[in-house]
Amino acid sequence: MKKILHLLLFAILIAACKDKSEARTPESKLEAKDITTSIYPESITKVFDAHGGIDNWNKMQTLSFTMEKPSGKEVTTTDLKSRVELIDTPAYTMGYDGNDLWVNEKDGNEYKGNAKFYKGLMMYFYAMPFIVGDDGIIYEEIEPLVFDGKNYPGILISYDAGIGASPDDQYVVYYNTESGQMEWLSYTVTFGKDEKSKNFRYIRYNDWQTINGLVLPKSISWYTYENNVPTELRNTVEFMDVLVSDKAPNDSLFVKPETAKLIK
Repeated sequence: MKKILHLLLFAILIAACKDKSEARTPESKLEAKDITTSIYPESITKVFDAHGGIDNWNKMQTLSFTMEKPSGKEVTTTDLKSRVELIDTPAYTMGYDGNDLWVNEKDGNEYKGNAKFYKGLMMYFYAMPFIVGDDGIIYEEIEPLVFDGKNYPGILISYDAGIGASPDDQYVVYYNTESGQMEWLSYTVTFGKDEKSKNFRYIRYNDWQTINGLVLPKSISWYTYENNVPTELRNTVEFMDVLVSDKAPNDSLFVKPETAKLIK
């Protein structure tokens, strides 16, 4: 009898806990979800689907694209699984092999950039919205962006502690209600800082191309901003010779040359 009473009390306790859990889920915004333990929220899934699907993206292993810079063509090649990277320009080659970051200067040119900050930066912007399907991400719905009289629902992206070089960075994906396609990216920059930033910058995504069934940027445009709202077009970056493949790149591509300098 005692055993039966214990079982009844345990069942009642479980039911009560379940009711409380369901009751405190707010209707006005998404429950924060870590994708390592839960499915994607409906809103970000809608965005992924509008761009060819997260499952299709996850099959891909190589991403490569070219940007025209004042000094010549800059070619970025990334292993999408390990995130090792090679950036080749007329003046230098920069590589990351999973452990070491290095720069190999060419023809007497001196590299004056910030290699740690630039590593993975343009790949990250290019691979939107799929890049926000990585592990350790938390999603939350926020107020829509209003631009030229049109509303774009927003999904705030934040990171678990220790994820990436700048876990305090935040992104907001703003998407078209009808098509589901991403139209704006808002982001903060916290690299080298010890706290979150409230200063959001804006990139417009409205020029797409379809490659291997994935809808990816043909160009992206930075906007000036005031009071955390985009105002006017500042500059546009175009992407050429884009390759997205389910074949992995050759590991030798990312090996540090003997003449390269380690970045510490």
